[in-house]
Amino acid sequence: MSPTFGIAFGGGGARGLAHIHVIEALDELGIRPVAIAGSSIGAIMGAGMAAGLTGRDIREHAHSILTRRAEVASRMWRARPGTIAEMMEGGFRVGQFNVERILNAFLPDAVPDSFAELEIPLKVTATDFFGHRLVVIEGGDLHSALAASAAIPAMFRPVVRDGRVLIDGGIYNPVPFDLIDHEADITIAIDVVGAPTDTERKRPTTVDLMYGATQLMMQSIIASKLAQCRPDILIRPPVSRFRVLDFMKVDAVLAETASVKDEAKRAIETAIEARLVDEKPRPANLPEPNSG
Repeated sequence: MSPTFGIAFGGGGARGLAHIHVIEALDELGIRPVAIAGSSIGAIMGAGMAAGLTGRDIREHAHSILTRRAEVASRMWRARPGTIAEMMEGGFRVGQFNVERILNAFLPDAVPDSFAELEIPLKVTATDFFGHRLVVIEGGDLHSALAASAAIPAMFRPVVRDGRVLIDGGIYNPVPFDLIDHEADITIAIDVVGAPTDTERKRPTTVDLMYGATQLMMQSIIASKLAQCRPDILIRPPVSRFRVLDFMKVDAVLAETASVKDEAKRAIETAIEARLVDEKPRPANLPEPNSG
């Protein structure tokens, strides 16, 4: 009997475009996971897969939008506040865009409105700002859950859901493989958080420091989790040179991380072989030969 798979897509903004390679690898191996978890961009990618989209579907959707400035501008215009009152709701905040509107303008039409319509169970992480804890969303309105998971502080407004103020799910759980650890035979985790690099040898700006510090914090959380338990497969695409908002560099991100597809395939095949060996029936003990 073939083993079942669970997959956890990590957060990392535009670096999460690398998730597409892993989805394509699973498609080419004929594997459909039985459980998916995701944080931030990983929740969005996970929702696409859970809705039945293939890796190629997601790649084509991302490429058709993110390589065309006019298309991005058009969708951002569509995401603008409908009225002055809506724009001023909660007080004017510089840089706090409405992530729900933006997400709805960019999501593929195939991603449904509710968790109940998904083909594969999905767990979406968010952070309860005032509750000081991780929130795992598995039902109800899907779009607001994805928006909450992707609500990067200082950039997007928090999402209010069920009376809670929710922000970026990656704050508490950047790669949520632990949420599906016991729901499949083999668990795959993809870490696209990255880390600050000195490739350009320049003095970091305030924004660089802010996002870089967040990366370091998330990597610390991941290291702590890995010390307690590990997924069967951990994939870390080479994404550190890209910034969290480099979505319009979609082609560069995918080109830089192209080797991830074959890496994922090899790791999956190795994990399947190892499991089959473990499950292979052992021969019964033979009687000792008659020495008389």
